[in-house]
Amino acid sequence: MGRDMTVVAGVKQFPHMRDRRSEKEDAEAEAGSSGCDRRSDHFVVEATSQMHNFFRRCELLLDSGYWDFTNAHFGSQNYSAFLLPSSPSVTSLANLIWPTPKPTKKNKDKLPFAIGEAEKECDLFSGNWVWDESSRPLYEESECPYLLPQQTCQEHGRPDKDYLYWRWQPHNCLIPRFDASLMLETLRGKRMMFVGDSLNRGQFISLVCLVHKIIPNDAKSLHKVDSFTIFTAKNYNATIEFYWAPFLLESNADSPGKHRVPDRIVRKDSINTHGQNWKGVDIMVFNTYIWWMTGRTFKILNGTFDDNIKHIADVPTEDAYGMAMENLLRWIKGNVDPKRNRVFFTSMSPSHAWSKEWGGDPNGNCYNETKMIDDPNYWGSDSRKSIMQVIGEEFGKSKVPITFLNITQLSMPRKDAHTSIYKERWGPLCQEERANPVSYADCIHWCVPGIQDVWNELLFAKLFYP
Repeated sequence: MGRDMTVVAGVKQFPHMRDRRSEKEDAEAEAGSSGCDRRSDHFVVEATSQMHNFFRRCELLLDSGYWDFTNAHFGSQNYSAFLLPSSPSVTSLANLIWPTPKPTKKNKDKLPFAIGEAEKECDLFSGNWVWDESSRPLYEESECPYLLPQQTCQEHGRPDKDYLYWRWQPHNCLIPRFDASLMLETLRGKRMMFVGDSLNRGQFISLVCLVHKIIPNDAKSLHKVDSFTIFTAKNYNATIEFYWAPFLLESNADSPGKHRVPDRIVRKDSINTHGQNWKGVDIMVFNTYIWWMTGRTFKILNGTFDDNIKHIADVPTEDAYGMAMENLLRWIKGNVDPKRNRVFFTSMSPSHAWSKEWGGDPNGNCYNETKMIDDPNYWGSDSRKSIMQVIGEEFGKSKVPITFLNITQLSMPRKDAHTSIYKERWGPLCQEERANPVSYADCIHWCVPGIQDVWNELLFAKLFYP
C-alpha cells in the first residue's frame, strides 16, 4: 500500500478459490514453509460515477442505523472536497461504532449459542478486501506468546507489513466486531475443538491469540498431550483445543510430530479411531483437504495397519474423500446433539505454488509476492472443484446442521499473506536451497496475525449470528 496516499479505505474486489501441493511440498508445508516479500499495493480507487453510489450508501447506512465510514471507498485525491479522509474523527468513528445485529428469539430457538441473526441477503463470504490501518492488525505478533515459530513472519525477517492491514468487507452486510469477552463467556464450562491438519491448527492458534489478552497470565495455559494441543482459560473453566487428524480418519500420518511419509494411506471407515477423542466437545471446527492431494488416486486400506498382509486399493481421490465425509457425518449423527452443540467445517485453504497461474514468473511461486491477485475470476489449479462438489453432496444429507465456512474464495487472492521463507524450518537449508529461495518457500501456510484472524471473525459471526 503506497504510504503517499491519504485514504479512508481502499477496496478491490476479488472472489474465487485455490489449493494444492506436490508430495514434497505437502510434507514441507506440514512442517511449515510458504511465501511473501516486497510492498503491497492493492489499493484501487474507482472515481467517476461512484459519487452517487457513495451518497446512496450513506443514506442506506443512516436509514438502517449503521454508521460505517470504513465502507466509503475513496482516495482523498478524488473526494477531498466532500470528505476529509485523513480526519481522525472519520477513522475513529469506524472503530467506535461497529454495529452488531440485535438478538432475536427466533434464532436462539434454531441454533445453540446464537444471540442474533445475520442481516437479510447477507453472504459473509462474498465481498472485498479493504485497506484499514485503523483496526488492523487485530493484535501484534509480539503480543501473542502462543504463536508457533512457523507462523511468526515478522520475527523471521519479513521486511514488509502491508499484508497485515487488509480487512474483509462483505458486499451487503457488516461483520460483527470480534468480542473476546463474549467468546470466553460463551465457552464458560465448555470445550471448543479444531480437528484437522496444520491449517486448522493455524486457525486454532489465531483464535487463542484473539482471546488470550483479556485473561490474566496466571489464569491461562497451553500444553500438548499426544494429538491434543489445549489452551485453558482457568477462570472460565473453558478450553480451546486442537486435535491433529489430517484425514479425520486413521492414517499412517497420524503422529503429530512425525508424519512425513512417502505414501499416504488412510484406513477405510475408521472415523472412531480419532472420533472417540472428540466426544463431549461443545463446538467443533473440522477441516481436511490438502493431505488428500497426492494425485488422482489415493491409497485406502481395507483392514488394519496391524495386519500382516495389508489389502490396499488405489481409489479415485474424490471417492476416497467422499468416504471420509460419509464417516464424518455418521460420527456427527451419533455424537452431536443439535440442541446443544455446533459443528463447523472449513473449506480448502488456497495455496499459491505456481505464479504462472496469475500471470507471474513461470518458475515462481508466492516468494516475494506482496500484492493480491486482482483477477476476480482467478481459480488456482490446486483447488479441486470436484472436492467441493463432494462436500456439498455429502453435507446435504446431514440431519445435523453443519455450518460451512467457505474461506476459499475470499482467501484466493491473498498470495501476499503466506509465510514463504519467513518462518522456522525443521532442518537446515542445503546449498541449493539457500541459492534459490523459491525452492523452499511455504506457499500453503499463513503468517499470523493475518488472514486466519479473518477466518475467525467469520467463525465468530456464524456462531453468534447464524
